[in-house]
Amino acid sequence: MPDTTTPPRSSVPLEHTWDAESVFASVDAWEAEVEAVLAALPGLEAFAGRLAEGPSVTLAALEARDDLTRRRGRVYVYALHEWAVDTTDQDAVGRYGRAQAMFARVDAALAFVEPELLEIGRERLLEWSRDDAAFAPYRHYLDDLFRRGEHVRSSEVEELLGLIADAHAGPFAVYSGLADSDLAFVPATGAAGETAEVTQGSIHGLLGSPDRELRRSAWESFADGYRSVRNALAANYATAIKQDVFSARARRHPSTHAAALHASNIPLDVFDNLLATFERHLPTWHRYWGVRARALGLESLQPYDMWAPLGAPPQLEYEQCVEWICEALAPLGDEYVATVRRGCLEERWIDAYPNQGKMGGAFSAGAPGTHPFIVMSFDGTAGSLGTLAHELGHSMHSYLAWQTQPQISARYSLFVAEVASNFHQALLRAHLFDAVTDRDLLLAVIDEAMSNFHRYFFVMPTLARFEREMHERVERGEGLTAELLGERAADLFGEAYGPDFGFDRERVGIAWAQFSHLYAPFYVYQYATGISGAHALARGVLDSEPGAAERYLDFLRAGGSAYPLDLLRRAGVDLTSPDPVEESFGVLASLVDRLDALSGSP
Repeated sequence: MPDTTTPPRSSVPLEHTWDAESVFASVDAWEAEVEAVLAALPGLEAFAGRLAEGPSVTLAALEARDDLTRRRGRVYVYALHEWAVDTTDQDAVGRYGRAQAMFARVDAALAFVEPELLEIGRERLLEWSRDDAAFAPYRHYLDDLFRRGEHVRSSEVEELLGLIADAHAGPFAVYSGLADSDLAFVPATGAAGETAEVTQGSIHGLLGSPDRELRRSAWESFADGYRSVRNALAANYATAIKQDVFSARARRHPSTHAAALHASNIPLDVFDNLLATFERHLPTWHRYWGVRARALGLESLQPYDMWAPLGAPPQLEYEQCVEWICEALAPLGDEYVATVRRGCLEERWIDAYPNQGKMGGAFSAGAPGTHPFIVMSFDGTAGSLGTLAHELGHSMHSYLAWQTQPQISARYSLFVAEVASNFHQALLRAHLFDAVTDRDLLLAVIDEAMSNFHRYFFVMPTLARFEREMHERVERGEGLTAELLGERAADLFGEAYGPDFGFDRERVGIAWAQFSHLYAPFYVYQYATGISGAHALARGVLDSEPGAAERYLDFLRAGGSAYPLDLLRRAGVDLTSPDPVEESFGVLASLVDRLDALSGSP
């Protein structure tokens, strides 16, 4: 059994850490910029009440806002990553808290801009933008502002909403403090009596062990760790939902669901179509449980068997994984591939390996003026190969948007974010299925694919059903308890697993507490729409469809310069239709067929 002892942060080689010095040369330089950003606020606030004076004043105010937004982004990125790579570092915790407070103060200072623009009126602003080319970058922003106009409040209310942003960050901070720093897990025990440390960084490796007893023990330890603080987490999650309800009502939305989708101009039907299609195709998952059980030589599957290796698990080197990813991305062009390779091997975009106190999971985050950094815990498995490809998809989306778009449209919607990440994984799998002949590695590639589909096309839609119900309960004035949350999560996962899948209800039911994603309202459903859009666009590129690769690159470069659904239509997929979700279930079914054939199931 491999050593799962997680090293301290200080022992991680510098070349495998994110390049903090490329953002700020030192903590002192970061501190100085925090003070400089705060000192610049009165200069921006001096424009308050003046935007109607004319286009030159309005343009100057917008440009000043953009500059301040860019600068605070760099400040926030530095603090976020220093905290995420070691949440036990109290100095980093303090800087992250300070960055959040600074972020909220900037929001409050910016609060007058949108109400004043709305008062100027659409026609007058359009006239200004026609007469002055300097307004061109703001045309989509202004169109979107007037679309959102009925939900933008007065300057005074907007200032208040900006000021409370820092306080509303509390539940996520509490969640992370518990999950990433304070939560203790009992060591897992393998079949031969060996013990292994269970941490946020080691759990996925343990669940991928060929030792079923170790998997079971690790899964139970992880679930029980969250169950030990379930009442605190339930109160914390209930508070987060109450804040969502407050924000939605403050902006006069009929529900948190409507507010969340309205932000990206997504019709409610997109959410409803996804869940209806998911429920209709649950038999595909039920078939997979049987095929996987036979491939593993088990009479029946348990939740902790979802990541069990189907063959002898290969131990992959980071550099080899980078090379495979670069080979897979070749259809996107030499410049694209060179940028990925440089980010992974030279420019230290990736904080790659696990260490004590490192935040669980993986994410890509940066800002214009920084690299699109990635925090992950590479463990040499096919799963971490997939994670690296996934997060590089996010990073390249950000990189190309920042290279192409002005500050106002550099940030893309969460709705399109998961398209780029899953697109990378789709190309990687296609490449490996063609290039690899080793049976165990092929099984590992299928394993990674099914694990990704399991997370994005099974767990996330189930959590979306759960999230919708919990928000509706709070909106009706009902209270949430740990018992209710656990029971309803177990019920919904039970429906999804099917009638023949027996499981430990209490440990499956604590799944609601294991996903920080629920602290971003109605985020999780976008994983499923994202993977659907990704496979539709990847199919065109893999089939060498004329113009498909360039349309995809244009989609990345577009950032947030148009509405998400419009950007995706231009790239070649319509997510207002259930067809892409249906087609992705077809991809899933084909993977089940491939596994069935490769594993020799009868």
